[in-house]
Amino acid sequence: MFTAYVIVAALAIAANGFSGVAAIAHFKPILPPMARAGVPESWLAFPIGTLKLAGAVGLLLGLAGVPLIGAAAAIGLILYFVCALYTHIRASDYSAQFGLANGFLALAVAALALDLAT
Repeated sequence: MFTAYVIVAALAIAANGFSGVAAIAHFKPILPPMARAGVPESWLAFPIGTLKLAGAVGLLLGLAGVPLIGAAAAIGLILYFVCALYTHIRASDYSAQFGLANGFLALAVAALALDLAT
């Protein structure tokens, strides 16, 4: 079970870390989908990128031996991606970005479940 947790957490760390850096750097391919969802470009660095990076760091700390921080980070990411999905649904935006948000949510839920199971 621990091996599965490490793998899922590592995937979630990599995905959220990359996504957070891309948001902070205003990576061109993410700008149109964010605009379609009604997200202002000024929100990319904070809160979007910052929260994703904080979640990735928290999951990393969970792997490093601070399980409560890892669980809290996973819960934070779950809340973040539930809100992201809600934003896409309200804007009737079911683009690839919506699919990615579902995948990120699934990773966070799996990381939390496996963390609590170990």
